[in-house]
Amino acid sequence: MMRVETAQIVGGTFNSFLPSDRRGLVLLKIGTMVVVALAVLRAQASPQKNDANLTQQLHSALNLAERGDRQGAMALDRKILEQNPRFAPAIKLKGMLLEESGQAQEAAAAYEEALKLAPSDPDLLLKTGVYKLTAGNTDEAVRLLERCTKILPADGDAHFYLAQAYHLKGKDELALRAIRVTLKSSPDNPSVWQKYGELLCGTGDCEGGLSWLTKAQKADATLPRIDFDIAATDYKLLDLAGAAQFTARAVQAQPDDLAAWQLLATANLKLGNWRDARSAFEKLREYKPNDVEVLLGLGQCELELKNYQSALDVLQSVLQIDPTRLRAHFYLSKAYAGMGKSEDAQHEATLHQLMMEQATFARSAADEQHEMPIKTHAQQLLAEHREDEALKLYAEQFKGTSATAADAYVFVGKLYLFSGKAEDGLRCLRQALKMQPTVRGAHTYDGIWALKLGDLVRAEGEFDKELANDPSYQLAIAELGEVRYHQERWSEAAEQLSKSKITTPELLYQLSDSYFHLGKTTEADLTAEIAAAYGRNKPEFMKQLLDLLVRNGQSDLATRLSPARAQ
Repeated sequence: MMRVETAQIVGGTFNSFLPSDRRGLVLLKIGTMVVVALAVLRAQASPQKNDANLTQQLHSALNLAERGDRQGAMALDRKILEQNPRFAPAIKLKGMLLEESGQAQEAAAAYEEALKLAPSDPDLLLKTGVYKLTAGNTDEAVRLLERCTKILPADGDAHFYLAQAYHLKGKDELALRAIRVTLKSSPDNPSVWQKYGELLCGTGDCEGGLSWLTKAQKADATLPRIDFDIAATDYKLLDLAGAAQFTARAVQAQPDDLAAWQLLATANLKLGNWRDARSAFEKLREYKPNDVEVLLGLGQCELELKNYQSALDVLQSVLQIDPTRLRAHFYLSKAYAGMGKSEDAQHEATLHQLMMEQATFARSAADEQHEMPIKTHAQQLLAEHREDEALKLYAEQFKGTSATAADAYVFVGKLYLFSGKAEDGLRCLRQALKMQPTVRGAHTYDGIWALKLGDLVRAEGEFDKELANDPSYQLAIAELGEVRYHQERWSEAAEQLSKSKITTPELLYQLSDSYFHLGKTTEADLTAEIAAAYGRNKPEFMKQLLDLLVRNGQSDLATRLSPARAQ
């Protein structure tokens, strides 16, 4: 039986606060039927001569809905809309009826259509805003809900949903301000207490947030995800035991909640509760069999429980998915040691150390990561001969940093070179040096271009100039090593390439080959393994690397590193 509440289609609000779903979005409550008062309908209906008749018919449709005859109400509503397709209250009633019957998508479309005809209707703004929120269109939800709260500044429901929308956009201060309006209008609502506690924690007041969450949980232990919210807050407060306790309750209430299982696994891992952590990771593995972090956690648990073979199997599967995972090599070294395989243990420990050094010696990588978001756009601008805009794009991206106008020319110059426009590329690099002789990268990219043309002398000269300005510039050190490699000065090539701590697969290949020429087979093999880790998604490179190993009598290693075996 539908519950009908008079005077709420055109200007009222929802009467109940709705809990968030697993993604933190508000779900519309099926079963809430809002209706329109006759007087309000007359005020908002289109001023046409048959308004009175339409209003009478709509009132009849509302009576049918009130008696539970949803089909009859919908049939009569359709007749009204046949007479006047722009009669907003009838479209709104259509949305309500569709919502009651579980047709959320169709209901949302009806509300949106009605809103176009009645753009200041706060109930339509609220309904449409909530549907936008559940659909993931957070920006539009914020716009609609803000309009609603301007019309009804004390409306608790609208502020509740607006708080949700702000929270999803990372604007927790605004969310907190909105939920406080809701708290004022409904001070005894546990759902509001829960959301208020969550937002307090999101703004840094986790102790205050925990107090409200606990209050909500004691008032209504059935609140969706209340145990998880308490557990997450406990975790932020470093109460790992509390986090584990409440997350265990959360997964009992919602066995398919992966976020809760993840928190349960992590809390128990940090507590050293290896068996409980393993159980949680095994559950996660059922849902995410190839998740590297899940497998690493499971591998660590098996290791700590001294199930060395199981640890070995799990950790090796990690490296098949992603050979660059440093922790996997570290745990493998401990697993092999536990099995008494000291040579394998030392091998994995050495790999871990070498890869750790590369990971922590990446000064040039930070700038490149910062450039990535604008790289494609800048390339497009340059292709359209809009160089000035590309330079401005770089300046905007690096606003507030130490980057200079000369750095922007280096960025544009290297993009030109990568696209084969050598004249423009070299022009920009030289402009950068003219503006700032010590600018980082200009000599290096000029040298890389010379190296590509086979001009080793000019390439070496450019790299030397770069290193005179910055002796620790990783890329220049590595490229000088490549010059030495092409000059077949193996010892110097190995020294420079090793010193660079570079992770570029092709340069690691050269380092491995240099070691082979020097008779340093162990170092060559280790470097080849690292090269395979970083170059695993480059089929042609992997073929060349495996050929290198076979030529140097390392067929067993080549077989082990073969992508075909990994599959």
